Amino acid sequence: MAVTLKDVALRAGVSRSAVSRTFTKGASVSPMTRQKVETAANELGYTPSALASALSTGRTKLIGLVSNNFHNPVFLEVFDLFTRGLQNRELRPLLVNLTDSNDPEASVRMLRQYSVDGVIVASSTLRPSFAKAFKNAGMPVVHSFGRRMAVADVHTVGIDNVDCGRMAARSLLARGYARVAFLGGPATATSTQDRQAGFLAELAQHPHIAVTSSFAAGYAFEAGRAEMQRLLAEGPPAEAYFCGDDVLSIGALSAVRDAGLLVPGDVGILGLNDMEMAGWANINLTTIHQPIQDIINASIELVVATMAQPDRDPEVRIFPCRIIERGTLRPAL
Repeated sequence: MAVTLKDVALRAGVSRSAVSRTFTKGASVSPMTRQKVETAANELGYTPSALASALSTGRTKLIGLVSNNFHNPVFLEVFDLFTRGLQNRELRPLLVNLTDSNDPEASVRMLRQYSVDGVIVASSTLRPSFAKAFKNAGMPVVHSFGRRMAVADVHTVGIDNVDCGRMAARSLLARGYARVAFLGGPATATSTQDRQAGFLAELAQHPHIAVTSSFAAGYAFEAGRAEMQRLLAEGPPAEAYFCGDDVLSIGALSAVRDAGLLVPGDVGILGLNDMEMAGWANINLTTIHQPIQDIINASIELVVATMAQPDRDPEVRIFPCRIIERGTLRPAL
């Protein structure tokens, strides 16, 4: 049978409340009592019950981690960093997969059932109103990789996707490309909309540059490959593509190479994220680096701070990006 708090109390010769205080962070207990309890617990192999702790403190230490793009390999990195970051703060992530549904009310109901202490919405495609549904339900919430807004309703941490689109356009202009294209993810995704808007706005200042836009069905390898195959079947490709996401870029790269074209000799490709796979020797993708670790650290910091101060004003933290030079664009002139 499992060792109980009562067993430890009897072995240590102390009250059950003394055992409970010993294993409650910040609770008052004398050094002598602590030593007795810890010695007894070690001898008996006792592990404090998280459920019992939640019942006594009113805190589950559960953080709902909500996302909707499990087909994109970059989110393996994101989830790894989030789960380790939360666990390092003695918090426990509860993963919610929205791949087949993006109804905020259903997610709110589920996370209420688990009495989560906070919520992190980790998505660059969901609208800000999704995260706001958790705030309206009284849950501390942070929208990680969220859309930059002039006035935010919830804490938002991420990058300026419009500025990244401008950065991509300037990079292609600096390399002398005259026929360029935007190949985005789903047209309904906020990240796609903002990256395209920045890209087109920058190129509008250079009317001699021919520019087109198209959209893949999702942020996934097969979606990027299929869209590039469609474009190649319609006619000559653009000289360079800003794909708006690394996994789309890798799919597009595969289609270009299968068509017998050289990268960057015939077609240039620029991605966004700088996920680990982008640096593999057989991919070697030139991309825009998104500071994922910084975004995750700030998101965890904000959700913890909001748990302690639920009425704090919404904060927006935007991190700068930069071009990572590799081998899928020709050198700047």
